[in-house]
Amino acid sequence: MRVGLFVTCLVDLMRPSIGFAALELLEAGGAEVVVPPTQTCCGQPAYNSGDRTDAIALARKLVAEFEGCDYVVAPSGSCSGMIRTHYPDLFAGDAAMLARVEKLAARTYELTDFLANVVKFERVPGRFAGTVTYHDCCAGLREMNVKTQPRALLGRVEGLRVTEMAEPETCCGFGGTFSIKFGDISARLADNKCGDIEQSGADAVVLGDLGCMLNIEGRLRRRGDTKTKVLHVAEVLAGKA
Repeated sequence: MRVGLFVTCLVDLMRPSIGFAALELLEAGGAEVVVPPTQTCCGQPAYNSGDRTDAIALARKLVAEFEGCDYVVAPSGSCSGMIRTHYPDLFAGDAAMLARVEKLAARTYELTDFLANVVKFERVPGRFAGTVTYHDCCAGLREMNVKTQPRALLGRVEGLRVTEMAEPETCCGFGGTFSIKFGDISARLADNKCGDIEQSGADAVVLGDLGCMLNIEGRLRRRGDTKTKVLHVAEVLAGKA
């Protein structure tokens, strides 16, 4: 099983430990992992901003880099969602490219979905002494149907207990360029999310998208919370938290 790991540009630039954790988990599941060295961005920021030209150029590049793999896996619901959900829209008028995109999209997975439903991961290498609460990132939840998978995997981590916050499916306010264009609304949403996290009493909030992680952690710290950890699910599962 040849798996292409799409690290994502944000992970590569801001928290590469997530990419290494994802790599270890995929290898532990028996995959031959390929990490194309020329990979960059999936094109989502351009797409969300209405820049179809750049989004198409980046999508073409990604397809060429990964279409030789049996699967494409990303530690991100938003980037995997971009490939699976929005790439077909980008190439609706290009029959030849659309066929290639649809084949790749059908083989593209968010990390925990792949581990739970393709690899059928039973033994989780990580350990975590404490309680975590899980935030459902919008794109992973609504575009990739990621909900039970991370919770099932976290339930197998030795020493870890999951406690649900009041509204785990409510947006944290990041939304990519939304947080820049609508800063006041984004900050209010982030405050609401931080309040839910604090009320859960968890030692850490765990989630599957780095953009949301950065948004939540930044707001927690501005609110004076220096104790609550903000962790990517891959880091916890791999024992890198």
